[in-house]
Amino acid sequence: GRNTTIVRSNYRQPALHNLFEFGLKMWEHLSDELNYNVMFSPRGSLTLGHSDADMTMLAQRGDAMRCSGIDAELLTRDQVAKMEPLLDMSREARFPIQGALLQGRGGTARHDAVAWGYARGADSLGVDIIQKCEVTGFVWDGKAIVGVETTRGRISAGRIGICVAGHSGHVAGLAGLKLPIESQTLQAM
Repeated sequence: GRNTTIVRSNYRQPALHNLFEFGLKMWEHLSDELNYNVMFSPRGSLTLGHSDADMTMLAQRGDAMRCSGIDAELLTRDQVAKMEPLLDMSREARFPIQGALLQGRGGTARHDAVAWGYARGADSLGVDIIQKCEVTGFVWDGKAIVGVETTRGRISAGRIGICVAGHSGHVAGLAGLKLPIESQTLQAM
């Protein structure tokens, strides 16, 4: 699957920012762990505010982050202009910039490099990756799934994992499962 390339933990709700902070710390060493350059670049994540309401929301988010020990800095319009001089800072811009929330440790990662790094790591652990091979059904032995039917034939396996991003619900449905099997509701503060 693909992501947005943005790596950050700038959320207001503790359940979210703690989860993403854990992930952000993992990103800092992922290239070393996979022995593959995932092109993680901690250049910072800047969330722009275009109204008084935006700036209030960003201030609240930043406060919540800092209370949990996560880096966050609320920037004024002038600070944003100094940091990013190519932005249109005019008051006539379609979405005039009033300020921003900066998470200095946030950044970007190349999603293709991440997928390739994980694939290489999985291969080194004995996982077989077969590209361009659609799962069309599951092979059952009583109540246990022991393989998959694919467009390239039957594949037997002691363990099956569904890792197909946006198609997870469809593939799980082939096994008679309805996703999510379990979910947690994150309450707004």
